[in-house]
Amino acid sequence: MSLYLGIDSGTQSVKAVVLDLERGRVVAEGRAPHRLITGLPVGHLEQHPQDWVRAMDRAIQAALAGVERGRVRGIGVSGQQHGFVPLDAQGAVIRPAKLWCDTSTTEECAVLTSRLGGARGALRATGNLFLPGFTAPKILWLRRREPANFRRLRHVLLPHDYLNFHLTGNYTMEAGDASGTALLDVRRRRWSAPALAAIDRHLGDWLPPLIEAHQPAGMLRPALARRYGVPPEVVVSAGGGDNMMGAIGTGNVVPGVVSASFGTSGTIYAHADVPVVDPAGEIAGFCSSAGGWLPLLCTMNVTSVTEGVRALLGLDRARFERLVAAAPAGAGGLLLLPYLAGERTPNVPLGSGVLLGLNRANLDRGSLARSAMEGVTLGMNYGLRRLRELGVRPREIRVTGGGARSAAWRQMMADIFAVPVVGMREDEGAALGAALQAAWCHGHRDGKAHPLRHYTDRVVKVAETTRRSPDRTRVQRYAELQRLQDELGRAVGGLFGAVRAFQQAG
Repeated sequence: MSLYLGIDSGTQSVKAVVLDLERGRVVAEGRAPHRLITGLPVGHLEQHPQDWVRAMDRAIQAALAGVERGRVRGIGVSGQQHGFVPLDAQGAVIRPAKLWCDTSTTEECAVLTSRLGGARGALRATGNLFLPGFTAPKILWLRRREPANFRRLRHVLLPHDYLNFHLTGNYTMEAGDASGTALLDVRRRRWSAPALAAIDRHLGDWLPPLIEAHQPAGMLRPALARRYGVPPEVVVSAGGGDNMMGAIGTGNVVPGVVSASFGTSGTIYAHADVPVVDPAGEIAGFCSSAGGWLPLLCTMNVTSVTEGVRALLGLDRARFERLVAAAPAGAGGLLLLPYLAGERTPNVPLGSGVLLGLNRANLDRGSLARSAMEGVTLGMNYGLRRLRELGVRPREIRVTGGGARSAAWRQMMADIFAVPVVGMREDEGAALGAALQAAWCHGHRDGKAHPLRHYTDRVVKVAETTRRSPDRTRVQRYAELQRLQDELGRAVGGLFGAVRAFQQAG
């Protein structure tokens, strides 16, 4: 009887789940919060990596409190993508990590794109564009803005790699999370020499070895094994980014399955057996953490927007949902462009929110609440349409995250996406995916080279009671609203830079 620990280190907290593989279900959970650094300039979002470690320790201890610790065989770690953890030669953190949602590197993106010969050159070299959320421009930012810190740089890690380093003492990276750096040639699953050279000729020496998704990052350090009361031979799997682990946790390891995460940010992604590179650069051409590829769209503004509007209106979540459900599709003509944190898809890092169509008839809490939920879902659909153009054909969309818990929101998703949506029995998809990858890795180590689907099919289940199907009338209504939101984004796009400058001047 084997147990596997799955860790998900996100922007706000660390979650831990314990998977009983034989029983096919999660038997224990733990959670601990951590915080963003406050007082930074607009566009700068950072955290102390040591805070992740402390939160992970508390979450692990809570999850293991009521289980037979001697049965633990493996640990897998999921982490927020794209963060930049700079370490010196001794493995000490040089400065706080810049996060996926940090948009302070727009100049560095332009510099890197120019050095590779424009957008086409960047896509040729890596399969991705240089976007502010990615890791590569953050490294160049350090070189240009903090040269003293850059001179100390000897190891570049991503957030989940840093937690693996803490657990094992080893520097490693795998193709899934590495593809979110914009330094990896995703077609060949190896570092892109032109991308590295565009930042620094030594950068290749500071990146860790790339390992395969089924390989271990190492063994749990003896001191930690004693601290947690687990066997000394516990293996730590390669791990991956939260989206890659979420794909595993929703069974998205074969073509035809599409997953959507409605959290602080939003993602929709699908498994592919061959590389998928968007010539327009709007869909990220990522590798998966399951040995394949994971074409993915990301929007920066989802529950951060709905929660902000809910707090502004002074509503609890139940009242907020009732108001959304009671308001008509289209929110009485009220349309929210939800770029409160800039936006990644479409790529408008200086973007801000726009509320259009406000009049006396819709100046009420229900219309405002529904427009917020519709606005972020239409933003997700912007990318889903592009995925369809690249050949992704969803039969259903498996949804996770805070938004997936809302029945009104799931119906809205089905109507906007024009395809059935369904939630998962186990909603902590990234943590569950990390535990499943750990089981897969442990099996390989023991000579049981099963495909990953051997594990996901046993454990991953949808919650049929959450399924919602699209309504034909509302599908047509939302297709028109989608056109209006797209037009709104194009119409005001040239103003975003001026608005940001005005805000900073004030």
